[in-house]
Amino acid sequence: MAFAPNNLLIQRRERLARSRFYAILDLSYLGRQDPVQVVKDMTAGGVDIIQLRGKNASEKELTALCEKVMPPIADAGALFILNDHPTLAAEIGTDGAHIGQDDGGIPWGWSQLASDQLLGVSTHSVEQALEAAKDEPDYIGVGPIFATPTKPDYTPVGLPLIGQVKAAVKMPQFCIGGVNLDTLPQVLAAGANRVVVVSAILQSGDVLNYCRRVRALLDATPGA
Repeated sequence: MAFAPNNLLIQRRERLARSRFYAILDLSYLGRQDPVQVVKDMTAGGVDIIQLRGKNASEKELTALCEKVMPPIADAGALFILNDHPTLAAEIGTDGAHIGQDDGGIPWGWSQLASDQLLGVSTHSVEQALEAAKDEPDYIGVGPIFATPTKPDYTPVGLPLIGQVKAAVKMPQFCIGGVNLDTLPQVLAAGANRVVVVSAILQSGDVLNYCRRVRALLDATPGA
C-alpha cells in the first residue's frame, strides 16, 4: 500500500468495506437538476459512496461543485470520491479519488493523494484486476458489465467476469456498467456484492425513490 494507515484512513477503509451502493454524480446526465438536492436524495435513498465525474468540466468548476456537495454528503455519513483528478482531490480534501486504466497508474495516483485518502481504479478484465491488486488500491471497479451510454466505446465484459474477479482478488469490487433496477438482479445473482449505478439514477425523474428501490434489492441479497 502507499501509506501506513492513520486513523482517518482506517475509518475510511472501514466505511468502504461496509459500502455496497456506489452512485456517480455524472455531470453529463445531471441536466438542470440541483446537484445538492441530488446528493441529498442519493444518500437518503441509501447510497454509501458518491463519486463526482465531470469529464468536460474544468478544475475550477469541479472545485466549486465539490464545495457545494461535500457538506451534505459528509453530513449523511457517505464517502465522497472525485473522478480523474487525484491532485485536485488532495487539494480539496475529498475522501478519495478514482482513476481509470489510461490515467497515470496506481502508484502515480497514490503519489498525488494525501496519506488519509482512498484510491479506486477501473478494471475491465481479470488480468487488469490482478495487475491492479499488486499496487493495492482500496477498491476496484469491474466492468462495464453491460453496454452503457456512459462508456459507449467500451466493450461489455459480461456477467461471468464478476465471479472470475471475485475469485481472483480480495478487495472491495464494485460492478459497473448498465447496472439498473432491471439488470441488478442478474448482477447480484452472478455474485456481485457491490454495485455502481450512474445514468439510471440521474435519468429516473425521482432520485430518492430510485435509490431506495436499488437499496432494497441490495439489502435483500446479503453481501459476502
